[in-house]
Amino acid sequence: MKPVIEIVDLHRIYNTGATPVHAVRGISLRVMPGEFVAIMGASGSGKSTLMNTLGCLDRPTRGIYRIDGTNVAALDSDALAAIRNHKIGFVFQGFNLLSRTTALENVELPMLYAHPPLPGDEMRRRALRSLGQVGLANRADHVPNQLSGGQQQRVAIARALVLGPSLLLADEPTGNLDTRTSIEIMGVFQKLNDAGMTVVMVTHELDVARFARRIIIMRDGRIRRDDVVNPRLTSAEELARVAAEEQAADLVS
Repeated sequence: MKPVIEIVDLHRIYNTGATPVHAVRGISLRVMPGEFVAIMGASGSGKSTLMNTLGCLDRPTRGIYRIDGTNVAALDSDALAAIRNHKIGFVFQGFNLLSRTTALENVELPMLYAHPPLPGDEMRRRALRSLGQVGLANRADHVPNQLSGGQQQRVAIARALVLGPSLLLADEPTGNLDTRTSIEIMGVFQKLNDAGMTVVMVTHELDVARFARRIIIMRDGRIRRDDVVNPRLTSAEELARVAAEEQAADLVS
């Protein structure tokens, strides 16, 4: 089976001052289809640089990065844009939704840049299907300020899925959410992963990382640990635990 992500001896050096900054130092990594990987590390560990490289937003100084077998380090800007649009779905901490645009229209946005162009009825069908995947088909006509934070993040996930990417990249996807909503969003990622979607997530929260199947710890630009998650948290069990704790707190008060 071909890896979705294959990195070999990847380096990223920034020459922004008198002293070069080695943000990533010789990383090698494989992510196979259907994996759910969490990347953790302190500020300056290199995890954000690695994520930008995985998303084809930054180029390595040297080394190899292949996505679905394509060496993206050798591609020009137009080819990189095509990779980002068709092979990678992005989910960010801040949702990045257009405030005066409905959930349906926000999900349709990536398709406006598709080549060849898609007809309007096909865009609507795909957008509704993606909203259905995250449980929001009944909120398609709502604008962001009519949605909760968790619902807005679900719209952002639906937008990331709408072009059928082979890789979903999530950068601190629960950073703006409360505990219960964070667990619900991790349940969405787990459901997508169970259906075969490859997910790579950056987070600084160990409790969030434990919803993944594999945790990579970075420090000083290198991978220090790469472990299978055992025991792995599941959204259903964690929601039940939170509900029990809330009920117990109500009884005490």
